[in-house]
Amino acid sequence: MINKIIYSTAEAVADIFDGATIMISGFGEAGSPIELIHQLIDHGAKNLTVVSNNTGSGLVGLAALIENKQVKKMICSFPRTANSTVFPELYNKGEIELELVPQGTLAERIRAGGAGIPAFYTPSSVNTPLADGKEVREFNGQLFVMEHAIKADFALVKCLTADRYGNLIYNKTARNFGPIMCTAAQTTIVQAKHIVEPGTIDPETVVTPGIFVNRVVQVSNPADESKLVADNRRYPW
Repeated sequence: MINKIIYSTAEAVADIFDGATIMISGFGEAGSPIELIHQLIDHGAKNLTVVSNNTGSGLVGLAALIENKQVKKMICSFPRTANSTVFPELYNKGEIELELVPQGTLAERIRAGGAGIPAFYTPSSVNTPLADGKEVREFNGQLFVMEHAIKADFALVKCLTADRYGNLIYNKTARNFGPIMCTAAQTTIVQAKHIVEPGTIDPETVVTPGIFVNRVVQVSNPADESKLVADNRRYPW
């Protein structure tokens, strides 16, 4: 019987190793698996390369993971946002690396990784510093930069509902990078607000099929990251 349910966040992240590459879903707080990230802080894996849209907010979630000096490199599109202070400070001190990627290119690099496409060409970043050192080719009179696919050892993803097979549906725009990250990781770990019996989810509404998911852990009352930031909370508590 297929059963991908894990009964604690600690067990879910227990095999994440030092030096791993980890994709973390979310567009700001929307879709950010904050409980899995906090458990990763408790777990203590370090020298991580993290692929995410941004670098977190305040002193919780991804920002807390970075502040705890567990991340050696960020691959992201928005390293600095309104409530992002941790990453900019460490970056300016030379204590963390950054690979800056245009958002559409980041999404396509992850999608390509999941689809088994090693690289692709895009007009984004042509004649900018982001194209330095990369192959540039001309197609039909236009220049394109070659970008390599991104794959990861682990993906940490948040969804609304899952079943024990690992089929997932998301909460509107909180879907964001989750589905493509699930396909591009060797091991996909998902926190779900609801876990339901197989057959409960209409197959026509499944966004991520269970074949791309390895573990599902229920987090019935996920933290509100915006409220934690507004309250100046810091993790570890």
